[in-house]
Amino acid sequence: MITTKRLLDSTRNLLRSPGTPVRSRFGIDPRHFPWTNSHATILFLVSIIFLSGCSLVILPYEVTKGAVNTCVWAVKGTYELTAGAAKIVYTVGKYTFVVVRAPMEATLTHKEIESIDGMPVKEAIRQGRVKDSPYCVNGRMYYPMSLKAAESYGETGIASWYGEETVKKNGVMTANGETFDPKGFSAAHKYLPLPYHVQVTNLENSRSIVVRVNDRGPFPDNRNPLSQDRIIDLSMGAAKELGFYKKGTAMVKVEAIPLARVD
Repeated sequence: MITTKRLLDSTRNLLRSPGTPVRSRFGIDPRHFPWTNSHATILFLVSIIFLSGCSLVILPYEVTKGAVNTCVWAVKGTYELTAGAAKIVYTVGKYTFVVVRAPMEATLTHKEIESIDGMPVKEAIRQGRVKDSPYCVNGRMYYPMSLKAAESYGETGIASWYGEETVKKNGVMTANGETFDPKGFSAAHKYLPLPYHVQVTNLENSRSIVVRVNDRGPFPDNRNPLSQDRIIDLSMGAAKELGFYKKGTAMVKVEAIPLARVD
C-alpha cells in the first residue's frame, strides 16, 4: 500500500530523476500502461494530494527522448528578475525580451489560480516561490517539472493564444509576477518551470519562434472545458508571428532550448 507520504516523496524523486523507471519508484510495471513507450517517451504520472482542498488527480506530461534542441542559443543579458530589479532586457538569438516586474496590486491573468506552494498566489510571488512549485486551480493540483526534467522537454499538440483582452489594461500580472505583454513573445504552460524558454514551431506552416514561458495555463473554462487539453497558450504577438492569430489554434511542436551566456 502506498501511503500519502510515500506517494509525495516518490513523486518528488521521480520528477527530479526522469530517467528512473516507474517500477523502481512505485512497484508498478510500466508495461501495464498502454500509453507508455519506453523507446520513445518518458511519461510522468504525477499524483499529488493537496491537503487544503485540492482533489487527488493524475496529471501526465511528456518528455521525449531525443527531442532536445541541439542548437545552443546565445543569451546576452540576465533573463531572470532578481530581487530589487524592476526591469530587464536581454536577447536570445535574434529575439529581444523586455521583462517588467508587475506591481503587486495588479490583476492576475489567471484569477482561477487559488494558491502556489500552499500559500496565496501573490505571497508566493513576493517570496519567490513560484518556479517549479505546485499550485492549485479550481480544486486541482498541478505539479510542474523540475529544471532538470525540463531540459529534455519536447511535445507536440494544440496551441492557442490569449491576452487580447489585456491590450488596453496596464499592469496585468503573470503567475510569476511579471507584467503581461500581449504583443510580446511569451507563453503560459501548466508544467514548465517559470520562467523558461522554448522554441515553438507551427507545424502547419513551419514558422518557428522562441518564447519566454512566464505564466500558467491553459486551464478548462465553462465555455470550453477541452481547453485544458491544449499544451501551450501563447501571447497574441507570438500567435501573429506563428501565423495562427486569426484561426485561434494550431498544431505545434514545443521544445526546450539550451541557453549559453555570451557576455
